[in-house]
Amino acid sequence: MEIKITLAGGKKVDAEINGMVIKTDQPVKYGGEGTAPSPFEHFLASIGTCAGIFIVGFCQERKIPTEGISLLERIEYAKDADGKMFMDKIVLEISVPPDFPEKYHNALIKVADQCAVKKTIMNPPKFDIKTIVKNN
Repeated sequence: MEIKITLAGGKKVDAEINGMVIKTDQPVKYGGEGTAPSPFEHFLASIGTCAGIFIVGFCQERKIPTEGISLLERIEYAKDADGKMFMDKIVLEISVPPDFPEKYHNALIKVADQCAVKKTIMNPPKFDIKTIVKNN
């Protein structure tokens, strides 16, 4: 898989994947225009949306309507020994409507836990970053 990254001006950086463009920008307080989520915000959103697509698949397989199901992702921070803040925990809360079958409540947690983004974070890849000279 390849993702083409382009510097789109100012603090904007775009990623092209399979002909689709994901736009990013930095918040105004960091010198951007705040026109799109930051790359880090996209990263965080990918965790919840990944869990969400696994929940959609689970419900579709069982013909359970997905209307009224939502996820809330909350980021919790803590301080290290030097007093610096760090991301300590990512909490995903799955809200279901009252008529959602109770026998599937724990199954939703298990299926959301299968998220490929989460699994990648738990077993991170190696990075190989290099500069190349592009001939025109």
